[in-house]
Amino acid sequence: MATRVIVFTISLVLVAFQAANADYYRPRPPVVPAPYVPKPWVPLPTPSPRPVNRPPVTPIQPAGSIARLFLDPHNAARSRLGLSPLVWDSKLATYATWWANQRRFDCAMSHSTGAYGENLFWGSGSSWAPGFAVQSWIVEGSSYDYNSNSCHGTGMCGHYTQIVWRDTKRLGCASVVCANGAGVFITCNYDPPGNYVGEKPY
Repeated sequence: MATRVIVFTISLVLVAFQAANADYYRPRPPVVPAPYVPKPWVPLPTPSPRPVNRPPVTPIQPAGSIARLFLDPHNAARSRLGLSPLVWDSKLATYATWWANQRRFDCAMSHSTGAYGENLFWGSGSSWAPGFAVQSWIVEGSSYDYNSNSCHGTGMCGHYTQIVWRDTKRLGCASVVCANGAGVFITCNYDPPGNYVGEKPY
């Protein structure tokens, strides 16, 4: 009887959670210098006698908001490596919502292949929290070897490296409960994107 309970529990866990089928890597496009075009000389404007320099204001997301539920675990992982925190970007969130809605009827683990970095999550049922999805990507850090810039064995680590990609500044995510009980689909998008082939994340 105990053996049946253990087998049933393991089967339930395997059905309940599935990470992305493959990490998402991209080649960095070659840098093509723009041709030099001389510009006509224009006199510099007279400076204002009282210049005003105000730093840009980054909106603070309220505690408990969907943005914070995604941002906080991302930034905790980045903080451990001394990396700057990500900020929530409504444009990226709109893009993530668009892609999540494309997957509403099949919950397929397929990437949008757009201009942004992207992590995907799927879980059966209808109650997966944003923090759980992000943690499922962060635990891949144990499979990442910095010296060789590769994953150990058959483990995945590309979701983790996108989270801790040094140049990434902005984040937007979305979650959707798929039709016909197909589960929950969660996607996060990152700008600038990471996971360029042959480059280390930090």
